[in-house]
Amino acid sequence: MANVLVLNASYEPLNITSWRRAIVLLLKGKAEQIEHSGKYILPDFPLPTVIRLRYYVRVPYKDIPLTRRNIMHRDSHSCQYCGYTGDDLTMDHVLPRSRGGPESWENLVTACVRCNVKKGNRTPSEANMNLHHPPRKPHSSLYFELTKHVKSGMHQEWKKYAIGM
Repeated sequence: MANVLVLNASYEPLNITSWRRAIVLLLKGKAEQIEHSGKYILPDFPLPTVIRLRYYVRVPYKDIPLTRRNIMHRDSHSCQYCGYTGDDLTMDHVLPRSRGGPESWENLVTACVRCNVKKGNRTPSEANMNLHHPPRKPHSSLYFELTKHVKSGMHQEWKKYAIGM
């Protein structure tokens, strides 16, 4: 059926789980239903889309891997110089590797082939090209997952729980 967003007791996104696991948490009294899909499992039991834990859970920090796919997702699959959203996108180093530019979230952006070639071995300011969004590391891996679900159009009700989207 569908995934369910699990909120901490403080209403912060904590996890994305299956609807079955969410039902178990509700039946055991460990969580309360915040939002539902309008579909019903039983006559008086709607299928949840967002639940909130009754007790606060401390979560360790989890790093997001620096991959081409994750950079493309962060940059909404569009060139950060001209806005192009086609298939032939590349990775561009804001500060070129030949000039000491690192492989990092803050130095890699999505670029179309045309803009990548035009920029060449220069910085954006030297090439007179502006970035639409300065590159930065995403907040958290869960936030990253949330944005994927919301942008796909599957769970628009989750948007209000993802601060900064």
